[in-house]
Amino acid sequence: MAQDINKFEDFKLNKQLLNAIEEQGYEHPTPIQQKAIPLIQAGHDLLGIAQTGTGKTAAFTLPLLYKLRYAQGSSPRAIILTPTRELAIQIEDEVNKLSTYTDLRTVALYGGKGPKSQKEAVEAGCDLIVATPGRLIDIYKTGALLMKEIKTLVIDEADKMMDMGFMPKIRNVLEVIPVKRQNLLFSATMPDKVVKLSEEFLEWPERVEVTPQATAAETVEQLLYEVPNLKTKINLLEHLLQDKESWTRVIVFTKTRETANNVYKYLSRKLHDDELRVIHANKGQNTRTNAMDNFKEGNIRVLVATDVASRGIDVAEVSHVVNFDIPLIHEDYVHRIGRTGRAEHTGVAISFANEAELFHVKHIEKLIRQPIPRGRIPDEVKIEKTDFAEKQLIAREIDLIKRRENPNFKGAFHEKKRKKDPKAQSHWDARSNKGKRKSGNKGKRRR
Repeated sequence: MAQDINKFEDFKLNKQLLNAIEEQGYEHPTPIQQKAIPLIQAGHDLLGIAQTGTGKTAAFTLPLLYKLRYAQGSSPRAIILTPTRELAIQIEDEVNKLSTYTDLRTVALYGGKGPKSQKEAVEAGCDLIVATPGRLIDIYKTGALLMKEIKTLVIDEADKMMDMGFMPKIRNVLEVIPVKRQNLLFSATMPDKVVKLSEEFLEWPERVEVTPQATAAETVEQLLYEVPNLKTKINLLEHLLQDKESWTRVIVFTKTRETANNVYKYLSRKLHDDELRVIHANKGQNTRTNAMDNFKEGNIRVLVATDVASRGIDVAEVSHVVNFDIPLIHEDYVHRIGRTGRAEHTGVAISFANEAELFHVKHIEKLIRQPIPRGRIPDEVKIEKTDFAEKQLIAREIDLIKRRENPNFKGAFHEKKRKKDPKAQSHWDARSNKGKRKSGNKGKRRR
């Protein structure tokens, strides 16, 4: 079926949607749209897997809007659940663009702002709700939101929803919406544990996978620098940002809010104030929204962000993504680099990794089924000495990783001692064998 679909008219969408599609400049359906839209229109439950930036949002939004058709009653008939407020805002924006020639009413529910205005919007009547699970349940508990008319449930970024501990809240949602409904799950990655969890509410789903799970987009060029410490990472980042001709719109991802603030403070001394913004969970919603809007419009060049933004930025012309830190959740690497190379544009994803982070890189390469090419730190970049505190931090992280991989690993101190002192090695071996003999003798006595 998908092979015969080369244009949006082939989906037999109504004129209002086709006019909006044309206005947005969408010329041809993407592979995920070609495969998913007919199945959704046919009423199937769906498990959709595709890279970020390949049109997943429109793949479920278009058939959903076609199904809703026009404003009807006061209660919502469909819900789209997302893990973050940024993604909720992005999807709401996409829905509004595609439904511009209809009278359908969409309300977004998410934290970071008072619930009063959202409650009033729901009470005024809506057809579609885009929401984070927690805020959806909060508004429902006020009595302002009736769920009895829900016919379709969409869960976007399903893997992240479940990894972030949203399952109890998702189950709360499932308890208050009709059992008879269509369910759609979409994500760039779909680990086995998520598939098992999804079996709780998907009924005989069709599985659409346009690329292997966790595949990095071919439009993204990847590069990794092995960088010894934080100060050298800062020096390297500053050096790379000097190329203003090619580094036109950049997202710098960090693991923590503290690192994001530190990177921002350092870069703010090197760049103009109007070139740079930082967003993370401690920033107010208005600050985050303004920063995102300015970045999308090209008013700022560099956006420093934690993973709160890795799935909520839909900007077609991000030239570079920098993983200042390697993400601890390996699937997040795919989502981070998916912020560039979108909508058939090309992009570059550059990662910095210290000695401990290289262990995570090994797992990421296994996940994406390809090695990440290494780059050489330019001679102009000063390589700083790693201070004692950071050395200790890196050593502890390596110990933690090794213990996870090998429960018998006793730590760097013991490893170092055994390497220096052969007697210590034989001592540990003797202790181990003695323990085994004791265990064996006990067994014999019991028999």
